[in-house]
Parts: sequence; structure tokens; C-alpha cells
Amino acid sequence: MAIIEAKNLCKTYVVDKRQNNVLKNINLKVSKGEMVAIMGPSGSGKSTLLYSISGMDRPTSGEVIFDSKDLTKLTEAELTDVRLDKMGFIFQQMFMMKNLTILDNIMLPAVESKKSNASRAEKQARAEELMRKLDIIEVADNDINEVSGGQLQRACIARSMMNSPEIIFADEPTGALNRQSSIEVMDELCKLNNEGTTIMMITHDSKVAARCSRVLYIVDGQIEGEYKTPKDLVNEKDRERALNNWLMDLGW
Repeated sequence: MAIIEAKNLCKTYVVDKRQNNVLKNINLKVSKGEMVAIMGPSGSGKSTLLYSISGMDRPTSGEVIFDSKDLTKLTEAELTDVRLDKMGFIFQQMFMMKNLTILDNIMLPAVESKKSNASRAEKQARAEELMRKLDIIEVADNDINEVSGGQLQRACIARSMMNSPEIIFADEPTGALNRQSSIEVMDELCKLNNEGTTIMMITHDSKVAARCSRVLYIVDGQIEGEYKTPKDLVNEKDRERALNNWLMDLGW
């Protein structure tokens, strides 16, 4: 069952009177519970696709069906509510409010949500529960400049989960981290996925992509290949080797 679907998705920018067709009739479905990686050369349209399908940017044409609604037809206010209440977002640049503690930053989506009837104490309990799950409860009262990059990205994951989203969109979630922190963050994302959360992420790292159930390869705004990770490959190195062979065949 598709949780989100793009139909004939196009995105065109006009720069100096020249048209730049960044996405060209993209069609894709993401099933509930999938963990999908988007890969491709720099400038291929990966971020534009993620932003267009998540409602963060409006496509030039086409449809995005989510929760039985076409996101391209919603008003900005309606889109904001959908993103806040039913989607989670994680970025390479870990945007957080500098004047808030880590705990308050994590609580923010629940505080802003019109859907939630929970008290502040209940919202705080939810945030603390997520922080314990991600092993960062000890930095709850810290400022954002008083934690490591790995801790901050795990805080971003906790924040993305505050309103129990149906899907998480991640743009290079491990791109700014060292290898150990990257592994730890991916471990947490895989746990969330195993618990039923759908995840769609951009990555340039084949180690990260090999842990996903499916990989989409984009070149010049079009999906040039689709890879499904073989279920019998349980060894991490075998999964990565198989994916790298496929990527090399596509010119990676």
C-alpha cells in the first residue's frame, strides 16, 4: 500500500529567461514501512524531488498523493498542518532554535501543533521518552552548542518523531557526521523503520543506502534505476558490495 505517490512530477526553474527542467515527469510510489534512499550525481534533482514530494516546495506540474489528498492542491496553511502533524524532517544542517534547550527544541513540533490536545507536561514526557530512546536524555537542559554533532542529529530525529509522523523525510542526515556518529544515527533510523515508520532519504553514502530496502538513482531529473536490496543479504558488507556493483553499472 502506497503511503505517498508522485505522478508526472515536474519542476522547472527559470533563470535569466532560460528554463531549467530539474524534475522531468517523475513517477514513484513509496509503500508504508519502506526505507527508500535517493542517490545520484550532484545537481541531479535529489533535493528538489524530496522537497517537492514532501510539500516543502511546489512542483511546476504533476500530483503528489498523500493521505488521500493531492498536496499540490492544498493551500500553504493546509500544507503546513500536514507537514507538522503527519510528516517528520531531518536535515544535514541541524536547524534548531539557539535560544531553546535541546528538550525545548524537541518539544517544539508538539507545542506548535493544532492537532494535539496534550498538556505541556504530557508533551514534555513524550519528548523525554524519545530522548531516553535515543540515549540523549543527559543533554536535555543543554544549549545546542553544548552537545556533539551526533547528539544534535539524534535530537533532530527525536524532534521529527514528536507528533508520531507517518513518514520521515531526511536530506543527507549523516552527511555532516563522522563515521561513528553516522553509524549511530543510521542505527536509530533503522530502529524507527523496523517499528513501522516510513523513511525517505537522500544520501551520497553507499554504506547508508545499503541499509535501506530500496534505492532510487536519479540523473538529470529522471529516475534512471531502481534497486531493491536482496532480503537474503544480511551481512552489511555484502549488502554494500552488491549496491556498489549496481551503482557502478549506472556510472556512479
